[in-house]
Amino acid sequence: MDWQAIVASLPALGDGLANTLQLCAIAAICALLWGTLMAAALMRAPRFWQRLLQLYSGLTLALPLLVVIYLLYFVLPEYDITFSSPMVGILALTLYYAPYIAQVIRAAIEALPKGQWEACRVLGLSRSEQLRDVVLPQTLPQMLSPLVGLLIGLIKDSALLSVVSVQEFMYAAKQAISDTYAPLEIYLTVALCYWVLNSLIDWLARHIEHRMTRYRRGLQH
Repeated sequence: MDWQAIVASLPALGDGLANTLQLCAIAAICALLWGTLMAAALMRAPRFWQRLLQLYSGLTLALPLLVVIYLLYFVLPEYDITFSSPMVGILALTLYYAPYIAQVIRAAIEALPKGQWEACRVLGLSRSEQLRDVVLPQTLPQMLSPLVGLLIGLIKDSALLSVVSVQEFMYAAKQAISDTYAPLEIYLTVALCYWVLNSLIDWLARHIEHRMTRYRRGLQH
């Protein structure tokens, strides 16, 4: 192992990892917002909009993420629609992961027994009260695990953005390899960082899910 190559590359790799975290945080928030709106529309919007969103979801889910990235980066400029490389990355991840998020949210909400909604209407609860007091306490523990899985997938897929010169973690790794000629050491370092990061997210999610489940059981008793 060439430890000197690893040490010399740490500043550049650190900057690349920081850029990846920032980009993934923005993309995850945008995907969550868009996915939530999609889930609401798929359940309550007029049939035309539901069909349109289903078509978009079907097309997006059938395509590899790399194809979505190429469409945004190489095809749209042919029609005078140009985005910067980081913006392409955020848009690609948002458009690709929002339909998955929408399906998770929709499935969790539709799994609620109909008696819950009837009880809300009988009690005269407003929409915000239904969401706060009935829907979220029961659906969040169910949604957390698949949503965290999607977040981890989003972080891993962000490595594909290096092909359009987004200066994220994998792009920094390639630059470090060209400077040090130590691919084994650099890629092992990158793999270790991804493993630690995603394992930390998974552990944190399990801890939160456990706390939420205990809180929900406490309310039931």
